[in-house]
Amino acid sequence: MEETNSNQKELALKRTMNIMIAVAVVLALVLAYIWYQKSSLVNELNIEKDALTQQMISLQNDYATLSSDNEQINAQLDSSREEVSQLIERIKHTEATNRAMIRKYEKELGTLRSIMRNYIVQIDSLNTLNHKLTADAAAARKEAAETRRQSEELSRTVESLSGQVAAGSVLKGRAIRMDAYNASDKITDRSSRVVRLMTTLSLVENELAPKGPVRVYIRVKGPDGILLTGDDQRTFDFNGEPMICSASREVDYQGEEVELSIYLNGISDFVKGIYTVEAYTENNLLGSAELMLR
Repeated sequence: MEETNSNQKELALKRTMNIMIAVAVVLALVLAYIWYQKSSLVNELNIEKDALTQQMISLQNDYATLSSDNEQINAQLDSSREEVSQLIERIKHTEATNRAMIRKYEKELGTLRSIMRNYIVQIDSLNTLNHKLTADAAAARKEAAETRRQSEELSRTVESLSGQVAAGSVLKGRAIRMDAYNASDKITDRSSRVVRLMTTLSLVENELAPKGPVRVYIRVKGPDGILLTGDDQRTFDFNGEPMICSASREVDYQGEEVELSIYLNGISDFVKGIYTVEAYTENNLLGSAELMLR
């Protein structure tokens, strides 16, 4: 009886050991599978990180090829290049298993690519504009002079209207313009054909201004800044200071707007460049204008 019980206990112990061995084998297999899966995932993440790093390095090389003559864009490019370099360093020091940071860096990569595309568009636009400005330099200069003239005319008109009450009886001018005429009495911009200059302007309406004769003086300067004096040269007092004029004309002013023209004759030679004219009364500078001769 005792021998039977002993055999039964021995069989139960063997059965238990076999179960424990089977469980251990299963656990080992499970752990091996988990380790394999983890190793595969880590390997995939490392590959993904390496690919992201290579994309950043490629973007860094693309940024290095960009340049512009615009200082502001160059400053922005330097800032973006520094940002790319810092991002590459952060990626290198980030574990591949940190998915959140890797995804964040991917988004930053996309943003930097978009910024670079904007830089390319801006640089191309500036280059196109620079080529056009170079090709149209003469036309652009003439257009700029006309724009300045119109801006000055508009400023004088606004000042005349807004300052009439404050200025009181001060006489003002507007729409001042200087044109060059040839021997056929036609407007020209060829310096070799000019025989005289004509300045036109208007004395604006001002009911408070004194009525009666008013003399308007013009001072015309050549491209070298030297005053041109013609047949009607005279000296006048401007705010108590004597000044030499190129020409002058007297008109009857009765408070209403008066248009007048003043010719500058007797100039033997005209050269290429920008001529300026200033119109005065004895109490006020009426305005100025420019004329370009080629």
